[in-house]
Amino acid sequence: MSSIKVGLLGLGVVGGGVWKVLNTNAEEIARRAGRCIEVSVAAVRDVDKARRLVGDSLKIVDDPMLVVRDPDIDIVVELIGGDTLARELIMEAIAQGKHVVTANKALLAEHGNEIFQAARDRGVMVTFEAAVAGGIPIVKAIREGLTANRIEWVAGIINGTTNFILTQMLAQGQSFDEALADAQRLGYAEADPTFDIEGIDAAHKLSLLASLAFGIPVQFEKAYTEGITNLAQEDLAHAERLGYRVKLLGITRRRPEGIELRVHPTLVPADSMLASVQGAMNAVLVRGDVVGPTLYYGQGAGDMPTASAVIADLVDVTRLQAADPGHRVPYLAFQHDAMDDTPVLEMADVVSSYYLRLRVQDRPGVLADIARLLADVGISIGSMFQEPYGDNEAEIIFLTHQAREGDIDSALQRIAGLPFVHSGVTRLRVESLL
Repeated sequence: MSSIKVGLLGLGVVGGGVWKVLNTNAEEIARRAGRCIEVSVAAVRDVDKARRLVGDSLKIVDDPMLVVRDPDIDIVVELIGGDTLARELIMEAIAQGKHVVTANKALLAEHGNEIFQAARDRGVMVTFEAAVAGGIPIVKAIREGLTANRIEWVAGIINGTTNFILTQMLAQGQSFDEALADAQRLGYAEADPTFDIEGIDAAHKLSLLASLAFGIPVQFEKAYTEGITNLAQEDLAHAERLGYRVKLLGITRRRPEGIELRVHPTLVPADSMLASVQGAMNAVLVRGDVVGPTLYYGQGAGDMPTASAVIADLVDVTRLQAADPGHRVPYLAFQHDAMDDTPVLEMADVVSSYYLRLRVQDRPGVLADIARLLADVGISIGSMFQEPYGDNEAEIIFLTHQAREGDIDSALQRIAGLPFVHSGVTRLRVESLL
């Protein structure tokens, strides 16, 4: 049987890893796929640089459309990133009747519904295991392994850069800026780390996980996104004192009134599975009604982990390319005509527990007045402690019971206007993830 011909768009860190693994493990991969998978052409910006990497074993071009329109190519692997040229190339590949494998979470988060519809119309596959959590097979786990379950929620550390920064801040006592500089020096963070530290990268991934878990269209634009740039060292220390650890989590949960879709720093119990995830590692916790909680842990980025996920998709496409399109696994786990229109909740309607920190004048009655304002909007205090803070000031830390975010917003606005409150109120969500 003839080999499957693959065209690579990009031969950088991940593309080079894909090429290397396909050559190193060619026999083992062919045994799994039933056919040889051969990269026959790659499109790159710097042909000379690529030639130094692969020698004469691979055709190199500088025009990606030549790859997409090559009649000999069966599968196009898009690894160039971005959502402009990549979208154009993927849509053209689909129009040419080629299957697509991509690691581009931003593109799918922004244009996934359009891309999946075009692929469905043309009868080709679009796979994206490498777009979420690198080498962790979380897409396949939710899409196929947990099909017997009604997924209740998904919560994950799905950005290694921010997890590394938070680990350094806690373990080494570094400031945010110091930890970020270390992440950049080690290659975990880009020169412009905005997508990572502001939570955007995690929100891209979470929007795909929510679609797979609940059978809703991809709705990145409705995700609540809050990064870690405003986290203070003292909040991490206070969380530890209270028996929690701070992680940037992506959380999507099914509620009777809609779907939660949110990324933000979160206090999780220090003895929980997610709290133990250190450094640049990723972990995703999925709770199904049948199986209960399942944890998926591993490297969320890098050449080899991401190449592993890309090649897993290549093997799946190779196995299924001759199958009737109606018999293939749906792109987003659910059959197209069974996709749901359950709304994504506004953040004001999300229910969580909260950590609140504020600095106040140290005098009698202050705590009672703040507790009264919280009670006025139905928020009860689970625990609190107070510490001296300079001359005639105190810092108060509250943990609340579960409350609606909109009610917390209302209470904090009123608290911030009190004459004896000397700082803004720091607010972090608390999740038990049971």
